[in-house]
Amino acid sequence: MNAVINEIINNIKEGLFINEAAVSQGIIQRILQALDWPIYNPRIVTPEFSLEGGRVDFALCHPSDKPMVFIEVKQIGKIVGAEKQLFEYAFHQGVPMAILTDGAEWQFFLPAEQGTYDDRRVYKLDLLERGTDEIVSRFNRYLNYKNICDRTAIENARKDYKNVAKNREIKRTLPEAMAKLIEESDELLVDLLSEKVESLCGYSPEQDEVIAFLKQNVHVTDQNASYEQKEKSLQKKIEILVNKQAKEQLFQQIL
Repeated sequence: MNAVINEIINNIKEGLFINEAAVSQGIIQRILQALDWPIYNPRIVTPEFSLEGGRVDFALCHPSDKPMVFIEVKQIGKIVGAEKQLFEYAFHQGVPMAILTDGAEWQFFLPAEQGTYDDRRVYKLDLLERGTDEIVSRFNRYLNYKNICDRTAIENARKDYKNVAKNREIKRTLPEAMAKLIEESDELLVDLLSEKVESLCGYSPEQDEVIAFLKQNVHVTDQNASYEQKEKSLQKKIEILVNKQAKEQLFQQIL
């Protein structure tokens, strides 16, 4: 399969796939065949699968005629905003996995889970950014014919979804937890900051001064800032506190 993936990547870079039909024939079907799907059996790999009010580009079925995966194909670079229709089809048909792809980018979803479209995305695979071994591993994990038939692929996706959801919730909650620690003047946080100030400048600040510093200077509500930016901002403010403390202690000694 590695050779197939490498050839597809080279063809994408050369601009050979000019429309959805080319993507379907030259990328989707070749990858499905490499994953052991019987692409010439229309009861298992069904192109233009008809639904009430529309169609989906591919339905991957097991057993025959029972869709397990829907694949919606777009022209390369035209994938943004195409999730809604795919989700509606998959949700109403009870299909456990949905894939949105333009051939170069593959987005794997679990439509029955909760949240926004992004929340229900298990993995985004970009063939132009990932190594061949990783690409092959992900395709086998989520889309190998045998793994779909015995539902191993669905279970793999659900496990990975839970990890993604867990990490997303941790990131969402960390700023709130930090804000509460500051608001409640958590004793351990105050002690840790006091010890850090003392280790840097040799002087230990008063507890009230540390609490006031935290409440006045440490803001964790900016959701647009990265963790690296927040860390650098906090470090600069701690340096200000350290310098202020050192200057005050030195001034007292001179007096």
